[in-house]
Amino acid sequence: QKREISNFDYLMYLNTLAGRSYNDYMQYPVFPWVLADYYSETLDLTDPHTFRDLSKPMGAQTVERKHKFIQRFNEVEKSEGDLSAQCHYCTHYSSAIIVASYLVRMEPFTQTFCSLQGGSFDVADRMFHSVKSTWESASRDNMSDVRELTPEFFYLPEFLINANHFELGCMQDGTVLGDVQLPPWADGDPHKFILLHRQALESDYVSAHLHCWIDLIFGYKQHGSAAVEAVNTYHPYFYGDKMNLKNIKDPLIKSTILGFISNFGQIPKQV
Repeated sequence: QKREISNFDYLMYLNTLAGRSYNDYMQYPVFPWVLADYYSETLDLTDPHTFRDLSKPMGAQTVERKHKFIQRFNEVEKSEGDLSAQCHYCTHYSSAIIVASYLVRMEPFTQTFCSLQGGSFDVADRMFHSVKSTWESASRDNMSDVRELTPEFFYLPEFLINANHFELGCMQDGTVLGDVQLPPWADGDPHKFILLHRQALESDYVSAHLHCWIDLIFGYKQHGSAAVEAVNTYHPYFYGDKMNLKNIKDPLIKSTILGFISNFGQIPKQV
């Protein structure tokens, strides 16, 4: 409010308070998608339509998709210790594989990604190759994709460049993967993309609405009735601090839960 701290610094502070760290891919700092315009030649940061709706999780960015997730929630019977537990999302917005896939063009993330994939890169069409198509997948098209961003999207142009010339494969349409494809307003320049993306994060619109996203990720809309109302509930296994593993006697169930958490992400501690 007093303009004494940037939105970036504030989000990093909240991530740290919630126990998230660069040292843990499973609990890596999480940042929001702030833009919805990856199509225009120029970026208008004075137009509210340029921005993502920060009051809604990624699964509720379109009305159609929101209703599909609500339908999923209503169809599943409540059940304890079961992979079909009642929730909106069975995937997470931040996990080791999401972090490694975003940063795959830089070491040590390249090796991490390959080890998580069983020793090689993923199928080219599933690799992170375009900011626009990733936004479309996470906000509209893919029911198993609700990912948010990492801090690097706001300060590190190098992760968008395949400087190490990794052979990332060829997509079905014949496109050879190399540098990440950027929105038209970035003019093919990773530095310009980062500059404008950071300006968007620090814009008046985001400053006025960022608290809504913080409520979803770090605050009272994480779980309970407020989360249900906000279409923001995740599988029970994602709530690491709510799962009491000591009470689970079956070693198979316990290892399944731990594997689930390590592979699919964790909800931050509520701050």
